[in-house]
Amino acid sequence: MLIETTRESAEQIYGKSGKNLAEVRKRLARPLTLAEKVLFGHLDDPRNQDFSPGQGTLVTRPDRVAMQDATAQMALLQFAQARLPRVAVPATVHCDHLIRAQTGAAGDLEAAEKENGEVYHFLKSASSRFGIGFWKPGAGIIHQVLLENYALPGGMMLGTDSHTPNAGGLGMIAVGVGGADAVDVMAGLPWEVRHPGIIGVRLTGELSGWASPKDVILVLCGILTTQGGTNRVIEYFGPGTRSISCTGKATITNMGAELGATTSIFPYDPRMAGYLKATGRAALAEAADLNSGLLTPDPEVEKTPEKFYERVVEIDLSKLEPHVVGPHTPDLARPISRLAKDVAEKGYPDAISAALIGSCTNSSYEDLTRSADVARQASSAGIKARAPLLVTPGSEQIYETVKRDGQAKALEDLGAVVLANACGPCIGQWKRQDVPSGRPNSILTSFNRNFPKRNDGNPATLAFIASPEIVVALALAGRLSFNPLTDELPAAGGKKTRLVPPAPAPDCPARGFVRTEGGYFPPPVDGGSIALEVDPKSDRLQILDPFPAWDGKDLLGLPILLKARGKCTTDHISPAGPWLKYRGHLDHISDNLFLGAVNAFTGEPGKGTNAVTGEKGSAFPKTARDYRAKGLRWIVVGDANYGEGSSREHAAMSPRLLGCAAVIARSFARIHETNLKKQGILPFTFSDPSDYDRVEESDRADLPDLASLAPGKEAACVLRHKDGSEDRIRIRHNLTSDQIGWFQAGSALNLLRKSLIKK
Repeated sequence: MLIETTRESAEQIYGKSGKNLAEVRKRLARPLTLAEKVLFGHLDDPRNQDFSPGQGTLVTRPDRVAMQDATAQMALLQFAQARLPRVAVPATVHCDHLIRAQTGAAGDLEAAEKENGEVYHFLKSASSRFGIGFWKPGAGIIHQVLLENYALPGGMMLGTDSHTPNAGGLGMIAVGVGGADAVDVMAGLPWEVRHPGIIGVRLTGELSGWASPKDVILVLCGILTTQGGTNRVIEYFGPGTRSISCTGKATITNMGAELGATTSIFPYDPRMAGYLKATGRAALAEAADLNSGLLTPDPEVEKTPEKFYERVVEIDLSKLEPHVVGPHTPDLARPISRLAKDVAEKGYPDAISAALIGSCTNSSYEDLTRSADVARQASSAGIKARAPLLVTPGSEQIYETVKRDGQAKALEDLGAVVLANACGPCIGQWKRQDVPSGRPNSILTSFNRNFPKRNDGNPATLAFIASPEIVVALALAGRLSFNPLTDELPAAGGKKTRLVPPAPAPDCPARGFVRTEGGYFPPPVDGGSIALEVDPKSDRLQILDPFPAWDGKDLLGLPILLKARGKCTTDHISPAGPWLKYRGHLDHISDNLFLGAVNAFTGEPGKGTNAVTGEKGSAFPKTARDYRAKGLRWIVVGDANYGEGSSREHAAMSPRLLGCAAVIARSFARIHETNLKKQGILPFTFSDPSDYDRVEESDRADLPDLASLAPGKEAACVLRHKDGSEDRIRIRHNLTSDQIGWFQAGSALNLLRKSLIKK
């Protein structure tokens, strides 16, 4: 059966949550926010759970796990090491990341199946063996497929992709994690997460005109910045929430990842119930209606939110102006009325070289309907897009529905090219040939992330983000400085025309969605006889060898492989694009290590000085391999919010493979810090952030007294300078006793495997 969450299983989830919350209410004796209800409702042991927001650790039992093909490879290779016959919770694999965008849906999908056949075969066979549902290439983007089929109000899901919080638009606590976290849950173990603080976003009024749900999150990115949500849940509340469609809510929670948030969530309402019914899940809507008290904050929370949230942000939807963010970071936000001024003052290329809509963030029926409205206005006035327009549907269900209802044709009449139902240009899988690398140019997307090189691999591309309808409107003008709210477009016959705001659009089609289930393969009842075949000569897949355990000695004389300056995201640490093909081969993909990271000593990305040979301009992976060959461990020094971005655990596994012992940063992004811990790398922060400046290129670092490493206890780092002097600095960590055990065992997986062998 495609929809695995039945009414019976939903009621079991609600029943357990209700019992847990009864215990929690006895202990806390106060009203609860929605995020607390769902998180605490999934506690492993509510009677003994410590509640310390921002400090303690919640031990939870998620309901399901989801993996996309790029991250599933490493997750399943790790799960195979656990030697378990079947996953302990429902899980799915979605093939959406490896399809490159070049010519269009049919050709790109055919090419992907040929190019990635070995990987797809492995993923399908591993899914069958371990009892995991499998979605084949072309079926859709993981987050859209999850929303359509698996998301449950009040449920809890982990996904090996940072935009898993998309399901928060359907009232779910959905968290992006690394593969090792997913392995723990699939193995039947609880999942631990830093007890998050909660930021409340109160929405009032209603959207109108050109304003869209996308603008809510773009505004919030500007307010909170990419660090503002770290170790926090963003909880939306207030009367304005009920005016936003379910898929619009998902757009907002999807991009909560850009705030660094653990997740984001909306309260259950009739818009969610309507979406459940439209996607064939009326029984779940009935169950949710009967348990609505679990799916909304307590009334006292809405009445006096300042008592219950760490911070309250007010957004009046009625006054919201369309926003455009970027380039290079999603928190550089401004209203569209100021964009032309910024283009002129900051020298951004005004001409739009490409406009792209869709992705997991904005490919809903509502999004494409409003985009098609703008397209039809242009076609009726004899206007074609002046910038290439690419459209990425979120799922086969969405694509077949908009083909039937005419939105696809309206966009194609404008000159749009429809790409495969996959991530494509959003994650760098764009085989772009119109702009040479290094040539400055501006693109406009409705995607979620816009770091340099993110979309097309070109560091000189300036990526701006807006709503789909704004992207289409600016594509008609072909320039960033066009404001569709006030400016006119040249039309046929020498006339000029002004676009009108697209009409309100439904998130669920009047004739229902075109249900397409051909892309889904349920696992067999017993897959134990299915072999996992990995060719030892493959350059795409590689069986993992366990990382070595800590030898009990202090780490001394560690060279500084990299001191990163400024933003160092997981894209900088382990670039995607052409490297995606090696996501199942740890050794091969490690040749991309830190190629995007900016060397604080030279300002040059990807290169540094080999402390042993003295070679300058040596690529970081080459230097790391040289250190490893000589038996040297090494460290990385990071700036603020180190590891921002995606959940890719390769950004932790590759450093670990090549000898990284520790990362010392001013601060960490949540997912990456956890991934480092899972792989046996020590993540420290400077007790005094200014000590970052004391680190010199030729330093050797000592990490003494590791045998006394303990929760809540500062550690020491000795920087030994080339001139013989030294600086002794204090460093902090938030390692729990269990996480210290991961370091000592060599990785969390080593400890898991050891515990299972004992059983």
